[in-house]
Amino acid sequence: MTVTDHTLDAAGHEDQDTAAPGRRRARRRSGHSPASTALVFLLPAVVTLGFTLRGIGDRELWRDEHATWWAATLSFGDLGALIKNIDVVFAPYYFVMHLWIAAFGSSPTALRIPAAIAMAVAAGLLGLIGRRMFTLRTGLLAGLIFAAVPMVTRYGQEARPYAFAVAAALLATLLLLRALDRPSLKGWALYAGSVPLIGFSHLVSLSVLAGHLGLVVVAKRGGDRIAHWAFAAAASLGLSFVLPMLAQGSSQSGQIAWNNPTVQDLVDHPQELFGSWITGGVVMALGVLGLFAARKYAALLAPWVLLPPVLTYLTSTQLHLFLPRYLLFTVPAWALLASVAVTRLAGPLTEAARGGAGRRFVGAVLVVAFAAGFAWVAQPGTALARQNDPAEPDYRKAGQMVAQKAKPGDGIAFSGQKSERRAMAYELRDDSGRPKDVLLYRTPQESGSFGGVDCPDAVKCLAGTDRLWVISTSQLGKPFADMPQKTVAALDKYFKVAQTDNLANVRVLLLERVK
Repeated sequence: MTVTDHTLDAAGHEDQDTAAPGRRRARRRSGHSPASTALVFLLPAVVTLGFTLRGIGDRELWRDEHATWWAATLSFGDLGALIKNIDVVFAPYYFVMHLWIAAFGSSPTALRIPAAIAMAVAAGLLGLIGRRMFTLRTGLLAGLIFAAVPMVTRYGQEARPYAFAVAAALLATLLLLRALDRPSLKGWALYAGSVPLIGFSHLVSLSVLAGHLGLVVVAKRGGDRIAHWAFAAAASLGLSFVLPMLAQGSSQSGQIAWNNPTVQDLVDHPQELFGSWITGGVVMALGVLGLFAARKYAALLAPWVLLPPVLTYLTSTQLHLFLPRYLLFTVPAWALLASVAVTRLAGPLTEAARGGAGRRFVGAVLVVAFAAGFAWVAQPGTALARQNDPAEPDYRKAGQMVAQKAKPGDGIAFSGQKSERRAMAYELRDDSGRPKDVLLYRTPQESGSFGGVDCPDAVKCLAGTDRLWVISTSQLGKPFADMPQKTVAALDKYFKVAQTDNLANVRVLLLERVK
């Protein structure tokens, strides 16, 4: 809120007695009418939803999405056993998805719809934040830039919690702005309630609180005598709900120990975060200019966009958290800064128009023109984001092949390190005649894991199986390389390879017992 919007007291708060009679007129003049609120929220939300819903079920599920399906379809007791060992930080998301799958099923489209909705809500919230901090045009343009970012489409079409993390960070930011604008117990209570939502979506996104602190410091320096106390109480209360999960999650950090970024990963960060070099370059370059035009709000936006990647990279050897998808919640802040820069640079053109209606028309044309141009530039990246990851195995086709050719009594086994058992369990979930996992000794539920335990006596477990399907992502030419040696020996002695189909990054072998 600017000083010209309302009558302010010495502390920077609105004088309720003098402001109330003209508040509705002031809001209308400053672009805060109900109609503008609906516009700045709904237009970016609808555009984002259009991007994310297009082809949402076409791309195959990948390993992490298979993990979502597996965990979310467990009983609550089995889910509790799982998160004692792994993925406790995703437990709230798995709980929500458990309820969603029970109501809407587990097709790729059904699994991804929640993320699409969350990303659309995020775009609308960004529009509201941009309007509250700057102008209606800035909010609209920020939401539309965000909608066109390829990685927004990518993770709006993924059954993982990253879209929820983006929405939660934006919701908390909007509630903080409202609490600072109109301090009240209700306002700060709502903000306190939004803080755990950030952590429950993804712990890394809690670093947005550094930006929130920056904004509170600015408010205190501006004369607000309670903001820092209210923020400390609200943030502490909100974090108290997240700390137990954070403590347990820190003991499970080994599950992402494979992630050891290099300097090249840091160099490639703009491309990986936004989906292409051109979109990342445009948004970040404009965003840097926007920081100089953001004035007091730079205290919020600079830590939001800079601190998370810097901290996660510097601590990557210990915490392994420098991944673009973990930092997706910084994209809306970059989009808002880019919008600030564009609207500031376009200011002379807008002011040159005659009359209020003329300036509004020119402003609207500029917003539409830039948003459309950016979407056109981003389109190749968006098209790529909708495609299958070329490094992922084609489990969908492997599942179709097994389902079509399997016979009663067939068995199935797995070799590799790309979650073959879990992936095929998903692909064959609706096939009542699917082959039996004959080498599974302890189920994932029994072991409290995603993978289960293989049979220690392969000869015994293979008894009675005359045809065995093997799904292998092991190195080419050595389809059994990742199986235990005793299992490989049993297969070599009692079975012969009758058929091999090489698919993208996965092989489907049919073995028949030697007579």
